[in-house]
Amino acid sequence: MSSSSHILPSAKQRHLIVPVGRKYWQDILDGLIASSNFNITVLSRKESKASFPAGVIVRKTDHSDPDLEAAFTGQDAVISALGATAFGEQQRIVDFAARSGKKELIEYLKTKQSDSLSWTGIATGLLFDWGLGNGFLEFDIANRTINIWDGGDKSSTLTNEKQLGQAVVSVLQHPEETSNKYFYVASAETTQNEIVASLEEETGAKWSAKATTTEEQVGEAVKKLGAGDFTGAFALVRVTSYGNIPGLRANYVKDETLANEVLELKLETVKDTVKRIVAQWLKD
Repeated sequence: MSSSSHILPSAKQRHLIVPVGRKYWQDILDGLIASSNFNITVLSRKESKASFPAGVIVRKTDHSDPDLEAAFTGQDAVISALGATAFGEQQRIVDFAARSGKKELIEYLKTKQSDSLSWTGIATGLLFDWGLGNGFLEFDIANRTINIWDGGDKSSTLTNEKQLGQAVVSVLQHPEETSNKYFYVASAETTQNEIVASLEEETGAKWSAKATTTEEQVGEAVKKLGAGDFTGAFALVRVTSYGNIPGLRANYVKDETLANEVLELKLETVKDTVKRIVAQWLKD
């Protein structure tokens, strides 16, 4: 990689973030702000009460075609943080980006490319520190309990919040190397058993494990969804990391080509993340 690829134009580039849930776009926004190399605009629905850091331009929109077209005008890149559940809306975003001649579209799902539009996909797996701290990954720090799937030895990769933002910034700083490619990034390669061992060491307590299986989790999730309980979708999301399913490819170190080196990202230790999250939990 040549040294020139690390240098941004002297004028700050303009980037538009299209968010949905707060989690992913907040991590991306934090990374962009920390780099101090970008002028950032966030697309926000007119009824939204969300607040944003100083220096971030907030564009209120009703998501009508004319409103979106105006919002996209003058932007160098569009960062779509809509996710898979908003696929229809994401298609509209791609169409407007192409129509506006955007140089780059960053999204979590590849959709299309054209002569006037380049794309970059970033796959992170589940968020490690976020899911560990709030229980989404099923590690209950308060009660020292964990659901262990299929014995707990299935390996997967997870990504920390800060690294997600750093990955997006790195893509924007290396447009030639990252154009029209899909990148797999990670902060840690681990198993449930390794995480719980680290948690036991850090908390100084033995944790209680409840055995479960992928089949049980999927069955319960489908049953909940069928009854209109959409919390069942959370288990299906966890399947992408914990599930014992042939061809799942949840370990980006072994199953994919990990892009950490290309994007100048480091693999971290499980112990460091666990120590940080437990310390935060005890402080709160």
